[in-house]
Amino acid sequence: MLPVERLYVLSLGSPQANRHVHWHLAPLPPGVPYEDQQIAAFEASRGVLDVPDDEVAVLAQRLGERMTD
Repeated sequence: MLPVERLYVLSLGSPQANRHVHWHLAPLPPGVPYEDQQIAAFEASRGVLDVPDDEVAVLAQRLGERMTD
């Protein structure tokens, strides 16, 4: 289980303007100071969570199951 204080859900546009749904789920770990949240949480310079591929696969499966409930 991935500990999450807040989950940001984004839908970003495409420079090609093609029709599709594209979601970004960005978990915010517990303990992140408020000034480092919101838009600051998406700055690439802050790094990313290093979640092993097998854990990502399990999370993706669980999300998919919940979306069909």
